[in-house]
Amino acid sequence: MKRVAIVGARGRMGRRLVALAGQYGFSVTAEIDADGPTLDAQRGSDGPDVVIDFSVRAQVAPTCAYCAAHRVPLVIGTTGLDADDQRAIDALAEVAPVVQAPNFSVGVNALFDLVSEAASLLSEGWDAELVEAHHRNKVDAPSGTARELARRVAAARGWDLGEVGNHGREGLVGARPAREIGVHAVRGGSVVGEHRMLFLGDGEEVVLEHRALDRDIFVRGALVAAGWLAEGRASGRYGMGDVLRSR
Repeated sequence: MKRVAIVGARGRMGRRLVALAGQYGFSVTAEIDADGPTLDAQRGSDGPDVVIDFSVRAQVAPTCAYCAAHRVPLVIGTTGLDADDQRAIDALAEVAPVVQAPNFSVGVNALFDLVSEAASLLSEGWDAELVEAHHRNKVDAPSGTARELARRVAAARGWDLGEVGNHGREGLVGARPAREIGVHAVRGGSVVGEHRMLFLGDGEEVVLEHRALDRDIFVRGALVAAGWLAEGRASGRYGMGDVLRSR
């Protein structure tokens, strides 16, 4: 069995990764969390073949530093990252393979491509609005998945998301401009994750939606990605789409 270290092992995702790893041919050699052992303690022949990180922003740089030092592939699903975090991932990708995704479910990754195609076909005269919902304990908004969906729409239309993104509306905002992508975050209850991409035209609407009913869909996808890396991949950045297209 291949060895995997789980970073964020006592979180919602981490606990399920530990529980399901064996079904995907992995033995969990280390369960890393804030008050437990660190990745730096994992060395030599007992070190992991792959690291999976679903933790918090503050952990991203140490995880990347460890993986770079030991040339260990990384699956990273931590969201809410900033430019410094992305640079740490870029540096790792120069010496080891990394699969980074805002969402590891198969259905959501299909949704990414569907939204890209729809945004291209439904361009002139079609307004794009995105609504996402998650449980009350989610700490970042909008979700990483929502950010990626909005990015896909902007890229398909040749727009700069930083210029056209509008996160919620309040007050006398005036008529909606044509070059705008509305993004709206809902938080409450135990919602696992819902994303609705709306393309609103004159007299017709197209809605693309994904609803996560079980958190294990993300866990299974991350473990599939880890298995894909463990087969041996060249250094570089990969997405979940790369994993799914090569299976």
